[in-house]
Amino acid sequence: MNDTPQVDDGWHPLADPQASPTELSVVIPVYNEEAVLAALFERLYPALDALGLRYEIVFIDDGSRDRSTAILGTQFELRPDVTRVILLNGNFGQHRAILAGFAHCRGERVLTLDADLQNPPEEIPRLLAAMDQGHDCVGTVRRDRQDSAWRRWASRAMNRLRHRLTGIEMNDQGSMMRAYSRRVVGLINQCNEMNTFIPALAHQFAESPTEVEIAHEARHAGESKYSFYRLVRLNFDLVTGFSLVPLQAFSMLGIVVSMLSGALFVLLAGRRLLLGPEEGGTFTLFALLFLLMGLALFGIGLLGEYIGRIYQEVRSRPRYLISAILERKP
Repeated sequence: MNDTPQVDDGWHPLADPQASPTELSVVIPVYNEEAVLAALFERLYPALDALGLRYEIVFIDDGSRDRSTAILGTQFELRPDVTRVILLNGNFGQHRAILAGFAHCRGERVLTLDADLQNPPEEIPRLLAAMDQGHDCVGTVRRDRQDSAWRRWASRAMNRLRHRLTGIEMNDQGSMMRAYSRRVVGLINQCNEMNTFIPALAHQFAESPTEVEIAHEARHAGESKYSFYRLVRLNFDLVTGFSLVPLQAFSMLGIVVSMLSGALFVLLAGRRLLLGPEEGGTFTLFALLFLLMGLALFGIGLLGEYIGRIYQEVRSRPRYLISAILERKP
C-alpha cells in the first residue's frame, strides 16, 4: 500500500503494458456507492473469471463520504491478485476519476464501467467480441433504458445536439460502459485538459470505432450522482471542449441582428421624414430592447464558458490528487 499523498496527473510506470501481462483492465469510478458495492462484487468477479483472461479491476474512490472506501479496502484484501484501489483526496468528478484509472491501469484492453449496475457486467463479452473484430474503441447503446422519462428525453436531445455541434457520431453518449485499446488509452493519457468528455475524446483518437447494443437495468440501490445541474455542466464540457460552433453561430447571429437593426433604423428614419413624428410603439421598443439585451447576455455567458475553461487550463493545476493506492506490486 502506498499511503503518501501524491499528485499524479500523467502516465504512470505501471501503465506500461510491458510491466505485466494483463489482458484486460476494468476501470470503475466509485462515489458514495456503499449500498451497491456488495452486489457489484458478486456479479463482476464471476463474470470476469468466466472470461479466462488475465485481468485486473481498478476501483477509483472519488472522495466518497460513506463507507465505500472501507468496503473497497476489504475487497482488496479478499482479492489482491486482481484488485487495485486508487483513493483520491477529494471529489474530482467521474471523468477525472476515470483518467486516474487510465494512468495506472496495465491492461492491453481497458473497459470502463459504472458501479451502479445499470450496465450489467455480464455484457462485457459483447464489447470484447467487438474488439476481437479489430475495433479499437467500442461504445454501447443501452437497450430498453430503465431511467426516468425526462432523463431519456434529455439524453436523446443532447445526442442530437452534440452530433450537430461536434460531428462526433455516438448514438448513446451517456453510457459509460465502453472498451478501449491500449493505444487509445495512451493517447488520452497524453492529453492534459482539465475538463473533458472521455467517450468523445476516445472516439476522435480511434481508428475503427463501433457501438454494440447492451442491456440496461434499473439502478440496484442508492441515487444517481448526476443531478440536472451536473448533467448540464457535463454537456457544456462536451460542447465547449470539442467544438467552436457555438461561438461561430453566435457571431453569425450577431451579424444578422446588426443588419436587421440597421435596416430598422433606416426604415424608421425614412418613416419619420415622410410621415413626421408619431406617438406609440413604446412596448414594441421595450420588447426589441429586451430581446437584444437577452442576446447580449447569452453571448457574454457563452464567451465566459470558453474563457473560464482557458483560465482553468493556464493555471496548470493537477486534475486530481491521489492520497493512497492499494495494490500488489507485479
